[in-house]
Amino acid sequence: MGKVSYYTAEGLKKLRDELNQLKDVERPKASQAIAEARDKGDLSENAEYDAAKEAQGMLEMRISKLEETLAGARLIDESQLDTTKALIHSTVKIKNQTNGAEMTYKLVAQSEADLKTGKISVDSPIGKGLLGKKVGEVAEIQVPNGTMKFDIVEITRE
Repeated sequence: MGKVSYYTAEGLKKLRDELNQLKDVERPKASQAIAEARDKGDLSENAEYDAAKEAQGMLEMRISKLEETLAGARLIDESQLDTTKALIHSTVKIKNQTNGAEMTYKLVAQSEADLKTGKISVDSPIGKGLLGKKVGEVAEIQVPNGTMKFDIVEITRE
């Protein structure tokens, strides 16, 4: 069995939508491309056929990976989570002790991470450093150039 990952309803829907797109739209396109290339003659010297077969293989691999991920996906019941400490799907406001900069991050699963929207993976160094911390505590996070210290300012669930 694959590993278990926890998702929000939105993250789970996104995975299912991608899988459906690949199966219902991309797979038939790949089959069509192979059929068209096959119709062009000798398969031993047909680069178009080889490329179409390779693309189909990559597509099937992606579908398989998504199915495996979904098999291990669990929906998080937000109402059952401890709101006093930083857990997956917590929004954590932190303050850098060195320069006083404040940042807000939402801790999410690896597949939902998107730094542009402030979502960081719980598997990232900062994400790991924040997990389990409470307001008022200091998170010491190892980064390539040393250790950064962040004050935990606020933890919310949105």
